[in-house]
Amino acid sequence: MKTTLTIDPDVAEALKELADVQKKPFEQVVNEALRGAVLSDANGEDPRRKQVRIQTFHSGFMPGIDQMKLNQLNDELMVEEFLEKEKRIRDSKG
Repeated sequence: MKTTLTIDPDVAEALKELADVQKKPFEQVVNEALRGAVLSDANGEDPRRKQVRIQTFHSGFMPGIDQMKLNQLNDELMVEEFLEKEKRIRDSKG
């Protein structure tokens, strides 16, 4: 269907840039943008998004426990322990 449409300058510029980046014709980029917006509004979802499946696994840790943060905590405790020992040594010499 052929129609005349007035596009705001900022939207037209963004569409032109997108067409250049994607190396697609301006008309195709406009149609894809409109299609995505209309279908997204009609279905409540974006049809361009791919469904992602996340494979879960069993861990000995509770949900939300970051094992890397546990290593960081261990490092911090070791530093504190070292500093306390150094302080005790300095205090005993002083």
